[in-house]
Amino acid sequence: MVIVDDEELARGLIREYLSLHSECDVVAECSNGFEAVKAITELEPDLVFLDIQMPKLSGFDVLELLGKKPAIIFVTAYDQYALKAFEVHAVDYLLKPVGPEKFDAALARAAQSVEAQKLPDLSTLPSVVRSKGSHLERVLVREGSRVVILGVESIDYFEGQDDYVAIHVGPKRHLKQQRLTDLETQLDPARFVRIHRSYILNLERLSGIEPSGKESRAALCRDGTRLPVSRAGYAKLKEYL
Repeated sequence: MVIVDDEELARGLIREYLSLHSECDVVAECSNGFEAVKAITELEPDLVFLDIQMPKLSGFDVLELLGKKPAIIFVTAYDQYALKAFEVHAVDYLLKPVGPEKFDAALARAAQSVEAQKLPDLSTLPSVVRSKGSHLERVLVREGSRVVILGVESIDYFEGQDDYVAIHVGPKRHLKQQRLTDLETQLDPARFVRIHRSYILNLERLSGIEPSGKESRAALCRDGTRLPVSRAGYAKLKEYL
């Protein structure tokens, strides 16, 4: 098991409760989301006690960056995230201060989930953790044990590559496991436009459109990059020119 909370006292209380269960083995404690992503990825625990509001990376951000998802028990002082937690099928949602009876009940449910190998599928997390009508303001990319946080305003364009998206930021390129179509639904359509089946462009980087061969066009970016534009993409771009 892994305990993730930025408060030492909160981690200590969970550790104390777990000490009464000899079958439980705490393999790591993390005080922030970056440590959590690294520990969970490397140790692959069956169960994680996860705080939600933490500096830099929230509990939901941590889950977005994970590949294989363990069973999750959220432990938080805030009740407004309960619906989101159960939409992604968390085992339980405990409000601080956590009492021993509720803790033991949550632990028992987690044990049943693990034994039955019915762990929740959190692959749809990025689309459900945002409030309705909101758009992505940052993109999280895991590169080895390091987490890169990209503000969307810094991104020039996204390039689809099968089940991955290449994120272009100036001369740098970051690779994230996500389909371009899924990402498109999370972006602000007033800022990003799907100009081609393989490209989503930040409109602030667009300097013009020029011919590119017979009956085809290319978007010219301010840094000189040329991106292909489909007919549907051209129709969208004309609205902004």
